[in-house]
Amino acid sequence: MSGSIVDVPGVKVGHAHDFVGLTGCTVILTENGALAGVDVRGSAPGTRETDLLSPVNLVQQVHAICLSGGSAFGLDAASGVMTYLEERGFGLNVGIGVVPIVPAAVIFDLAIGDAKARPNAAMGYQACLNANSASVQEGNVGAGCGATVGKLAGHASAMKSGLGTASVRLSNGLVVGAIVAVNAVGNIRDPDTGEWVAGARGEDGGLLSPSQLREHTVEMGRGFSDGRDTVATNTTIAVVASNSILAKAQATKVAQMAHDGLARTIYPVHTMHDGDTVFALATGEMNANVDLVGVLSAEVLATAILRAVRTAKPAGGLPSASSAASRRFTS
Repeated sequence: MSGSIVDVPGVKVGHAHDFVGLTGCTVILTENGALAGVDVRGSAPGTRETDLLSPVNLVQQVHAICLSGGSAFGLDAASGVMTYLEERGFGLNVGIGVVPIVPAAVIFDLAIGDAKARPNAAMGYQACLNANSASVQEGNVGAGCGATVGKLAGHASAMKSGLGTASVRLSNGLVVGAIVAVNAVGNIRDPDTGEWVAGARGEDGGLLSPSQLREHTVEMGRGFSDGRDTVATNTTIAVVASNSILAKAQATKVAQMAHDGLARTIYPVHTMHDGDTVFALATGEMNANVDLVGVLSAEVLATAILRAVRTAKPAGGLPSASSAASRRFTS
């Protein structure tokens, strides 16, 4: 399984970033509209327009999804995406014009790089200008520019993460893709091999052992006594997309099932210190079983998460999985 989310017809992706400030945003464009659902499962989310995606609410289609760094400040990037779409006539027709529907989610990356560097409307607009359907950069780009993982032992013991993407195509023509910015409090494990790929490091620079990781998780549950900087500093945000025909309730179900991709690769996940959010898009080309779309979405999202950490490069004084000669564990 490789590929990227732009293998889904009708989907474009663009990045904009600040490599000095270590932040950025990623825009997933569906200019002609795509049905969408969302599942917000973390307990410290930063989102925009997610209520609109409830199956009981009116609007059926979105015109883009914006994933951004900058914590709540980064939600401003979606305003630039709206401007880009409005200028080109894309959006919900309200009679006197169009209103582009642009849900968004953010990660907290203020602890790395320049805390005053945040994605804004201009950066969101630039990401749209950079969007294409040919290829997607991965690693320290876009919303993954300032992403980190493994903060159970504090930010100084974390590792650099990034943005990843993957897709799968079935013989019947169904295409399912995912894109994700991985900024988890937890460590990352390859579910196929059991290898711990990236995460919290010990004093020797090697990854904490599974037993050490569990002890830190227990301490997190009690409330860290040493003022450790993990609170509200995390989140994995993702978009899964398919060329299937879905109803809003079905797209919501796909978003729920896609969270299994996080659970397979991130430990711990969906904590009080994460704002994990998954959007699901359906571009409406072909009929497909919702369970199949959900299962494949979880699979491609797990692959995209692994790619996000494996393609990341060292930055902000933190090593990455591609650079660190740290010990590895399997469990």
